[in-house]
Amino acid sequence: MAELVFFSGTMDCGKSTLALQVDHNHRVQGRQGLLFTRFDRSGEAVISSRIGLARPALEVAEDTDLWHEVSRRHRERPVDYVVADEAQFFSPEQVEQLARVVDDLGVDVFAFGITSDFRTRLFPGSARLVELADRVQVPQVEALCWCGARATHNARTVDGAMVVAGEQVVVGDVGEREGTLDVGPVGTIAYEVLCRRHHVRRETAAVAAARGEVDVRADVSAGSAPAAPR
Repeated sequence: MAELVFFSGTMDCGKSTLALQVDHNHRVQGRQGLLFTRFDRSGEAVISSRIGLARPALEVAEDTDLWHEVSRRHRERPVDYVVADEAQFFSPEQVEQLARVVDDLGVDVFAFGITSDFRTRLFPGSARLVELADRVQVPQVEALCWCGARATHNARTVDGAMVVAGEQVVVGDVGEREGTLDVGPVGTIAYEVLCRRHHVRRETAAVAAARGEVDVRADVSAGSAPAAPR
């Protein structure tokens, strides 16, 4: 039977890489799929990973009806599976539409996304996926905090200082990238993954380096993609 599967983790744990691998595995077996994404780090209508892989995808907008999109294409040419990346940015209604795709069309849906935001609050789309998914899985590759522990939380910094308030959606990245996202009066925004202890204490890698606790590489704080405030 078809399933709705939600692969969830922090930033930097390889979700988009896994999404592209799932698509590849199904395509080489002759299955026909659709790829959806929203606010990918590399821009519109693409699923990209930090290791350089990328595939064209259909960009999901606020008013996109995923049931209509998939069912229309399914009538023209049978769809066997759907890959939905950056699913935390989907609306709860769009997640429900994906569940209907599974139940009414018998199409497998593989959704990939971050569970909670920089404030440790659930994204609405992720919350609905947890409620509706047949399975919730954690990617095998673990992102690491600067201390070496498994990273469980996403941290946002503004001008180098960690913040726990602000717009929920300002799209960015972690990893080796040039520069950070300068959003004018708001400040320069970057992201970092932390374990719960250091997120609660607001101890980023830069803070640890200032205290002499860790030798932080220049690329610990990441650059970012275009902002998408909501």
